Amino acid sequence: MATTQRDYYEILGLARNATEADIKKAFRRLARELHPDVSDAPDAHDRFREVAEAYEVLSKPETREIYDRYGHAGLRSGGFTPSQFDLGNLADIFSVFFGDDLFGGAGRSRARGADVAAQVEIELAEAATGITREVPVRTSVSCDRCGGNGAEPGTSPNRCPQCDGFGYIQHVSRSAFGQFVRTQPCKRCGGAGAIVETPCERCAGSGRVVEERSLRVEIPPGIHDGQRIRLSGEGHAGALGGRSGDLFVLVRVASDERFVREGDDIFSTVDLTVTQAALGVEVTVPTLEGDVPLRFEPGTQPGEIRVLRGRGMPVLQGFGRGDHRVLVNVRVPRRLTDEQRGLFEELERRSTEDNYREDEGFFDKLKSVFR
Repeated sequence: MATTQRDYYEILGLARNATEADIKKAFRRLARELHPDVSDAPDAHDRFREVAEAYEVLSKPETREIYDRYGHAGLRSGGFTPSQFDLGNLADIFSVFFGDDLFGGAGRSRARGADVAAQVEIELAEAATGITREVPVRTSVSCDRCGGNGAEPGTSPNRCPQCDGFGYIQHVSRSAFGQFVRTQPCKRCGGAGAIVETPCERCAGSGRVVEERSLRVEIPPGIHDGQRIRLSGEGHAGALGGRSGDLFVLVRVASDERFVREGDDIFSTVDLTVTQAALGVEVTVPTLEGDVPLRFEPGTQPGEIRVLRGRGMPVLQGFGRGDHRVLVNVRVPRRLTDEQRGLFEELERRSTEDNYREDEGFFDKLKSVFR
């Protein structure tokens, strides 16, 4: 079954106005139903991947907003790639989503490091070309003294004899309804699967130390304000050698007083005087790629829009660019000398209907604007 073709709300059995709590509750319920200890359905694994992808999109405000507005196509054009999860260890999957395991314990799933958030601000022109930025982050990293296992050099952690190194214990019970498997964290090792008898002096047995780092983050062309970039494995190190969390970099695109961005299109205005609009003129207008000359024919009207094809923002993770639309603003003089007033009055006396005759009607102009 192709998950990209099914509605995510339908997969989770939710209405489109579902709350964050509703989404989390639905995912937990479906994940329990699809666990191999409970379900013997041949498609349980594929169905879980479908459910996990739906939760991954709807649980994050930024991806949910894109999906609600543009559907699956909007997610693909925005560079969204579903994470890969293995149903075999559902406890680790719940650690990724919720920071705890399916059964509410402090088991092995907690070995995964926590995610880290950072923020970077760029200019609109930098968002158009893409840019690489150094982002400072303070994270826990694997202790180089003990190699991340938490034990003082010369010693090593011992496998927990109670859980045999698995970090959790399963209890099987039988009833008239069949066999049930209950899993809970090992109380002796706290779910780590190992016991450190001689803790490392540097990290006190945690296997991690906190350091200040600087990471190079590649910001792709066409990125939108408020989007996040995920750097897998660059978050906090996991406990006792567990895998690291992720780094999420929030990108803020600063506003530019010259331009307004709408999707991949750029809008700006150009000011012409009454005489320039009447007689025609060539002026220089700013674009994302620098100033360009633009010729306005005699009789240019206020509100006209000139379209510069392909001079807008690049399509994020796609091909092509948007357009740059230049709106004409005709400036009318607010103060006139006696001589200037006389010239305008003379112009008015000599004007005829033919001077103001329109080449196209109002609705034709409206169509031109939308084109």
